[in-house]
Amino acid sequence: MLLGGLSDAASAATGGTAATTSTQAQDKLKKDLNQFLNLLVTQLQNQDPLEPLDANEFTAQLVQFASVEQQIYQNSNLEKLVGMQQTSQVGSMVNYLGTTIEAEGGAFNLDNGAAKFSYNLEKGAVESTMTIQDAAGKTVWTTAASTDAGKQIYNWDGSKSDGTKAPDGAYKVTISAKDQAGNLINVAQTAFGRVTGAGANAGQVTLSMGAVDIAMEKILNVQETPKATTTTTTTTQ
Repeated sequence: MLLGGLSDAASAATGGTAATTSTQAQDKLKKDLNQFLNLLVTQLQNQDPLEPLDANEFTAQLVQFASVEQQIYQNSNLEKLVGMQQTSQVGSMVNYLGTTIEAEGGAFNLDNGAAKFSYNLEKGAVESTMTIQDAAGKTVWTTAASTDAGKQIYNWDGSKSDGTKAPDGAYKVTISAKDQAGNLINVAQTAFGRVTGAGANAGQVTLSMGAVDIAMEKILNVQETPKATTTTTTTTQ
């Protein structure tokens, strides 16, 4: 009997809510329900009088559709709650504007020709190389890095290997260190930067360091950004 296909349609609508938005799931459910009703009407019109349709069967499947619709509605409410929570979190992130953060990873922002990042070798190395790439993945700077174990701070002034200066923007630094046996050594990296914005990206609350977005869970430290000092000269006549 063709009515059996309704269970598959309802199951597909239920499963779809996990991978798509509730709006998309509602659209699919409406389409499947319309197909079912059209099919039901056709079968009622062409049913065999000697073998009439089982009312209990299609009634049960209509109830199943109602159950799926209720679940989608609940998911829609959850999506709204998540959206409200993210909006609230973004609002609280405004307090970070202007501060300097330290975040996990090698992504950093070159700001006014200056950038600061760190790397921490798990153990001493026999060779260590620093490579900086731009947003397009092109290598702009390569130099020897410290081989000492522990955290090292590096300040980059935007100098490129060809002698020119790199423009402000997003960059990525990678430290490759090897031990005596030629094995790669684990290196933990962080980047420092001034917070210039806050927002939500792909359902994740982020802070912006110029052209670089940082997820909240990647932030390790927050500090006040040092204010520029001015020197006043007094002339005595």
